Amino acid sequence: MTPREFVKTYLPFARACEQKSRISAAFTLAQAALESAWGEAAPGNMFFGVKDSDGINGNEQLLRTTEYSQRSDLQFPEIISVEPVIRNGQKYFKYVVKDYFRKYDTPEDCFNDHAQFFYKNGRYRYAIGVANNPYQMAIQVAKAGYATDPDYEQKLIGVIKTIENEINKIQTS
Repeated sequence: MTPREFVKTYLPFARACEQKSRISAAFTLAQAALESAWGEAAPGNMFFGVKDSDGINGNEQLLRTTEYSQRSDLQFPEIISVEPVIRNGQKYFKYVVKDYFRKYDTPEDCFNDHAQFFYKNGRYRYAIGVANNPYQMAIQVAKAGYATDPDYEQKLIGVIKTIENEINKIQTS
C-alpha cells in the first residue's frame, strides 16, 4: 500500500480515535504505518505490534518478529536466530523470534485498543502528556521502550513527516 492509500484508508479511524483519546491522528497513523509496513503486515488487523502477554485467551496470534536487546538470554515462545550486532555504537543482540501479538476484528478496534494501551500503562504517562504533538509523543513513546529497535524514535519521526505531507495533500485536493 502506498503512503497515500494508507492515509486515505486509515485516517478516518485515526481521527475518530483522536477525538476519544486526544492522541494525534498523525502519530497514530505513523506508528501504524511503521509497525505494519504501510498496512502490508497487519495480520488480524494488528497494526501496532502490541504483544499479547498470555497467549492463551484466543485474542492472540503467534507471529514472526525482530527484537533487539543488550541481553543474550531472552526467552520467547520460539527463537529462530540470535546474532550480535552494533547499533548506535552499542552492542545488541538481534533476535528473530515468534511471539504472541494481539488480534482484532476490525482496524477500528485495533486503533482504539492502541490508544487505551498508552493510558493503561504508566510508563507512557509522559507520552500522554504530549499526546496532541505527534513528534513529542514519538520521542516519549520511544523513551518509554515501546519498541526494542534503538533507531525507533528517528524512524517514527520520519514516518510522521510523510503522514503529515499525505494528510495535507489529501486536504488540498
